[in-house]
Parts: sequence; structure tokens; C-alpha cells
Amino acid sequence: MTKTKRLVLLSAVTAVAMVLSFVESRIPPLVAIPGVKVGLANIAVLFALFRLGLGSAICVSLVRVLLVSLLFGTPASFLYSLSGAVLSLAVMVLCKKFSLLTEVGISVLGGVCHNAGQILMACLVTKTDLFSLYFPVLLL
Repeated sequence: MTKTKRLVLLSAVTAVAMVLSFVESRIPPLVAIPGVKVGLANIAVLFALFRLGLGSAICVSLVRVLLVSLLFGTPASFLYSLSGAVLSLAVMVLCKKFSLLTEVGISVLGGVCHNAGQILMACLVTKTDLFSLYFPVLLL
């Protein structure tokens, strides 16, 4: 694949991730638990990780977080989204490298770690561990 084709594909995957994030923000909650989302943008990150490589997955994930936060979020949403995305991607990369799970399992674990990253950031920002009590609810 030429550099130009790769750049175009990477841009398209990033755009899909952004659109999926936006669409997900417009879907009414499936359950009455605040913060529960399907994680549609993770599809694009997983595609990048498995088909385009680690560097591409990092780019898709970080650019999506930055642009979605700038367009639709707040500085706080950027901080929480970034912490979740970084932890999620790190764990998914490790699982892929050591063939610990299937692609579906890696996706599920990525979602769990995204929630864990956000909870950890909330605990750091508020200087309390009370938010960790919410983690089991998010696991459901």
C-alpha cells in the first residue's frame, strides 16, 4: 500500500470513529445507568489495530478523542475520554500481542478498561476514591 493510500485509509477510519462517537452520543440510553454507552468508536480503533498496526490505532484513537472533544465536548470530557482511550488501547495492544483473547474478547476488555481509565481519572481529579464504587455498575 502506498503512503498516500495508507494516509487516506487512516483518515477515513478516523472519520468513521468520529461519526460513530457522534452517533453514539445521540442514541438514547439503553439502560438507566449514567455513563453506559455501547462504545461504537471502538470498532474503528480495533480495525486500525488489527489491520493497520499499532501506530495507526494510536493515531485514530488520539485524534478521535481530540477532535470529538473539541467539536462536541468540554475540557473535562477530553481529560476523561483521553484517560479511558489510553488505558483501553494499552490493554488491547497487550492482549493482541500475547494472543490472550479473540478480537471480540479484546474489544470487551477494551471497553472495560476504558471505563476503568475514566474512573481512575475521576478519582485523581476529585482526590477521592468514591468513584471507584461506581465501577462495578459500569461492568454490567
